[in-house]
Amino acid sequence: MLRDLFSKKKKYATIPSEQAKMDIPEGLMTKCPKCKTIMYTKELKKNLYVCDSCGFHHRITAYDRINSLVEEGTFIEYDSDMVSKDPLSFPSYLEKTKADREKTGLNEAVVTGQGQMANMTIVIAVMDARFRMGSMGSVVGEKITRAIEKAIEIHAPFILFSASGGARMQEGVLSLMQMAKTSAALKKLSNEGGLFISVMTHPTTGGVSASFASLGDYNFAEPGALIGFAGRRIIEQTIRQELPEDFQTAEFLLKHGQLDKVISRLEMKQTLTFVLDIHRNIYS
Repeated sequence: MLRDLFSKKKKYATIPSEQAKMDIPEGLMTKCPKCKTIMYTKELKKNLYVCDSCGFHHRITAYDRINSLVEEGTFIEYDSDMVSKDPLSFPSYLEKTKADREKTGLNEAVVTGQGQMANMTIVIAVMDARFRMGSMGSVVGEKITRAIEKAIEIHAPFILFSASGGARMQEGVLSLMQMAKTSAALKKLSNEGGLFISVMTHPTTGGVSASFASLGDYNFAEPGALIGFAGRRIIEQTIRQELPEDFQTAEFLLKHGQLDKVISRLEMKQTLTFVLDIHRNIYS
């Protein structure tokens, strides 16, 4: 009898075969890189890609983010047909942007448009790090500039979610020019009394962090987001000092007065609605 009982326990402890592992559909499960919890991807999506165990914010697509914020059926996209050229004849650049278009379903690293939020029309721009790491080229800068100008034209608040590795080196100085162009458009919005809410997500670095991402009337960020201009190693080598462990995180910037608030994605719509309500009188 003891032998039979042991056999039953051994039976239930059998490790799944490699074939059984292969039978699990790809993308069905997602493993949290922070706490290592394994969860159903569809449940993670319902939770706006925030880990239910530790609160880690997984990357989210531009359209998923827009759908989580604007009222259903109200989003009208701007300039969706704009695609990057190759002004410097950079090797393999066009092939790589084509591959990203096919992989992501996006034509560029930012989606812009307008929709309804808090019973107001808002103009929104959302960067997507899946496309060339969200790098800022001529098209990204032009789309954001046009969105800002549209916000001025229709007298609407402008909300921007940044996610970028910085300026796109394949376009050289033309990419760097977008820093000045977008900043000038935001200055015009400010002169007109318009509202600009900037939300920095992981990562917001390089030329994007040094231009439009940091110019909000409100500068918010998601928890744990990497935000900075130069990389940690470069700074340490330059100043010859070891930097704090949490350097360039959203929490570090908040502690040092460079952000107004760190907001969980699960509370983002509620917070943005509250801010829009405060400024409702200038748009009535």
